[in-house]
Order: sequence, then C-alpha cells, then structure tokens
Amino acid sequence: MSLIQSISGIRGTIGGLPGVSLSPLDIVRFTSAYARLIVEQSGPAPHTIVVGRDARLSGDMVRELVCGTLRACGMDVVDIGLASTPTTEMAVLFLKASGGIIITASHNPREWNALKLLDSNGEFLNARQGARMLEITREETLLYQGVDGLGTYITDDFTDKHIEAILNHPLVNVEAIYRSGFSAVLDGINSVGGVIMPKLLEALGVTCYKIHCEPTGNFAHNPEPLPHHLTDLSSEMVARKATLGISVDPDVDRLALVCQDGSMFGEEYTLVACADYVLEKYATLCPGKKQHTVSNLSSTRALKDITQKYHGTYSASAVGEVNVVEEMKRTGSVIGGEGNGGVILPSLHYGRDALIGTALFLSLLAEKEESMTQLRNSYPAYHMSKNRVDLKEEVTIEDLFGRITKAFPAATVNNVDGLRLDFENEKKWVSLRKSNTEPILRLYSEAPDKTGAEELASEMISLLSL
Repeated sequence: MSLIQSISGIRGTIGGLPGVSLSPLDIVRFTSAYARLIVEQSGPAPHTIVVGRDARLSGDMVRELVCGTLRACGMDVVDIGLASTPTTEMAVLFLKASGGIIITASHNPREWNALKLLDSNGEFLNARQGARMLEITREETLLYQGVDGLGTYITDDFTDKHIEAILNHPLVNVEAIYRSGFSAVLDGINSVGGVIMPKLLEALGVTCYKIHCEPTGNFAHNPEPLPHHLTDLSSEMVARKATLGISVDPDVDRLALVCQDGSMFGEEYTLVACADYVLEKYATLCPGKKQHTVSNLSSTRALKDITQKYHGTYSASAVGEVNVVEEMKRTGSVIGGEGNGGVILPSLHYGRDALIGTALFLSLLAEKEESMTQLRNSYPAYHMSKNRVDLKEEVTIEDLFGRITKAFPAATVNNVDGLRLDFENEKKWVSLRKSNTEPILRLYSEAPDKTGAEELASEMISLLSL
C-alpha cells in the first residue's frame, strides 16, 4: 500500500489504512483542504468546481466522495463524468469555474487512483498553492456548511466541445487530413481514451480500428504507453495495414505513436514532430520573428535542434507539467511539453493534451505526404538510456553531484532540477534526479547513438559507486 501527498495532489493505492493508502478519509480530507484553498484564493461563494474522472474501477467511488465533500464545503459541482484530463481542464475554462478535480492516477496501474487539482485557469496548482493546501490538511480546522449552505450538483459533458475547439483551431488542417484518407489503430487502454479518441478521429475523417477501447477500467496491459506494453497495437497495425497507430494513457494527456511497419515512432518524438509543424506554420505567418519552445530537462534535445532549424530559441524547465507551463509563459512559447508524449499548445490551453497532439500530428503527416517511417527518419537521431541507481545512506546528494561535476569540468552544468551536464560539441547530455518516492537516483543520458548514451550512463554509474 502506498500514499503520496504532494503539492500537485494526492495519489495512492485503494484499500488499507488511512494515511497509508488512498482511503475515503484521505480523499475527504484533501478535497476539504482544496475547497478551503479555493475560498482563500477567490473569496466567498459562489464557487463552481468541475469534477472529471478516468475509467478506473475505483473512479466512481472516489467521485462520490469528492462531489459530496465539495458540496458539504459549499461548492457547486459540475460532474462531467468520464472525461480526459485535458477535457476537464478545458471545462474549467468553458465554465469560468473556480477550479477542478481530476480523478485519475494517469499511467499508474489499476489499483492506484489520485486527485489532480486545478486552479481557475484549468492548470495544475503551482508550488505556492500546493504548499498552502498541504498546510491546510495539517491544521485540523476544516469547517463544513449547514443545510442552507450546501453546494449544488449537476452533470454535464464537455467531450464534444473539446473536440469542436480542436477542429476549429487554425493550426489544425482538417481538410488535408480528410483528403489523405488515413486509417489508424487506436489502443484506448480500457479508459476514457477509448471514448473520446474515436470521436476525434471520426470528426477528422480518419478510419479508426479500435483495440482495448471499452472503458471498463480493467487495463489490458500496463497503462504506461511504452514500447514493450504496445505489442498488441504493433501487431494490429501490421495486420490492418493502417497509416499509424495511436496509444494514449488512461487520462489521455500522453500520446505515443506507432509507424506503419509496427515500429515505434518514439514517445520522445511526439512533441518534436508537433513542434516541427507548429514552428513551420509560425515561420510562414510571422517571418523573421523568433519563436520559442520548451521541454523539461529529461527530454530529448531533438526539440532544441528542430527549434534552431527555424531560427527559434529553446529552454528547458524542471521536470513536471507545472514547471514546463511556467517556463512557457515566461518565454511566450508557441509549443512545449514533455518527452513522455505530452504536447502543450498554449493557443488552445496550458495542459498536456493527446487530442490536440493527434490533430497537429495528422495535419503534419497530411501536408508532408510521407509515411510514418519517412517522417521519423527526417528528424535528428538520438538515443536515450534510462537507469536508476540505489542511494547509499552514508553519502549525500551534494557529495555525489560534486563528484560528478568535478569529473567533467568541460561540461555545461545545470542545477535547476537535480544535476544535468551538457556536452554540446558531442550533442549529448546526462541528467541525475533524486526520486521523491524511492531512495534512488534517476539517471537519464542521451547521445546520437545507443552506444554513446549507454557509455555515458556507465561512466556516471561508476563514479556514483565509488
């Protein structure tokens, strides 16, 4: 059993003791603290809170607790039912609501669930807001409304409105996609992706072959969209002779693509391809104006290369969607995201969104008139090695990072999020971050070839074990 409390919300396994797992008491306590935070930030009532969920088996139980608690705190609830994370974020904007709660554990296995908390912009709480909410959960001063102060409850559905906003976005070339006659195999991982993604593809004129699309919550495989979890999708791609394969995680904020031969396009390259399309459009619309892109410090440098191809600028943020969004706002970025398949298009909304990612990618594929493999081969080739190193209690992170930095005096050092060393001439980098949940270091390295990435990782692991 496990319960993780952080500034972004609460996450844990269902069943077990309060404070140890995600129990009903913990759900009520955190929801109550969130409601109080909303009042502190936005003033007295009325307040509308949007609640959406993925298709997890525990989702309906958690939804009832969340909605009932919000009403007890005087919040008016708009329950949008089974909805993707980006749909819930956009519903907050559509309704001009005070906030939102997304009931999803994203890519975690079926026994997990979580509350992801949104502000009035439909964005995840920032560090200051999250820290205040954690303070509230420890204060033991939560108060609830009398019968005349209870919040209202209605249901609604914003799936079609989300899709409509994508179809009407000026960067989405609906006509070109329609003309191309694309076919796609979709793996909906038995969650809300199996509901919303076929609707989007149908609206774009794409023939959709569905696997694992019934929203039962019984995930057909590990829900994280990694290559070794997508063998069914690859096989179906080849059998159907489809144009591309599409995989999303249970809450539809991550997008992984499969080529026509069943090979992986690469989760890291979802954002790269979408950025290629968006930057080319802006270069045409605003010639001479430098555009900016953002990803996190653990994402491929291919985004930087593509940005420089269009004479733009690039910067990296700490890992975490809220950090990427803050850096995008600071720099006025036209597109950004994370290397886990998370695409953020601020002209739609500031959130990872597999639906707009799909629409942008299909627009690119239609205009290029290339196959998936041809498109993938047109991008800079990088290979990433992901490792984990156990931490010894007697050695501090500061000592370890100091040892690494000293061993590579020619590297460019970045301490924004753990330690990252860039070797610009060799086009390679390594990142070391301490896990928030385990006594380990996460070690990512990237180089133009697999051998280079693995050798760089091995050098680091050897230094860490001294």
